[in-house]
Amino acid sequence: MTLRNILATACLMLPLMASAHSFEKGQRVPPVGIADRGELILDNNEFSYKTWNSAQLAGKVRVILHIAGRSSAKEKNATLIEAIKAAKLPHDRYQTTTIVNTDDAIPGSGMFVRNSLESNKKLYPWSQIIVDSNGTARGAWQLEEESSAVAVLDKEGRVQWAKDGALTKEEVQQVTALLHKLLGQ
Repeated sequence: MTLRNILATACLMLPLMASAHSFEKGQRVPPVGIADRGELILDNNEFSYKTWNSAQLAGKVRVILHIAGRSSAKEKNATLIEAIKAAKLPHDRYQTTTIVNTDDAIPGSGMFVRNSLESNKKLYPWSQIIVDSNGTARGAWQLEEESSAVAVLDKEGRVQWAKDGALTKEEVQQVTALLHKLLGQ
């Protein structure tokens, strides 16, 4: 193969490599720590933040939702969020971890995004919400900008299913069926 052919092939593969997330089935997510903002904590009706890292993901079956801090990204997987709510999964063995990349928000909307997250934390105090002000997780996990990614983890914190982008109706059904299986329901 000539150098020209190798370069042409590499250029054709760039879009595929750029859109590929780094989640591998059966493996833990690539390690990431978020110190700027971090996990949103609600205690006695007061909000605060604490440092968060991916080592904390083991212990429960969970769905990780990584969402750009924009409405269009949130809407991409709203169907999955509604399916999870409807499934009424046991909070002692299941948790949704939502990581919101506020670095990938429409300029000037950061305060509105954080207000929305605080409202959601009040409605669903058992959920885990992580505010990623620097896009640390997106970079570490090689996720698309302005998008929404989903990863299903078993209780050991190992990836069982993942996709970067909007899920189809069939994929939402696959994810909910997988969650029930992982929870032994």
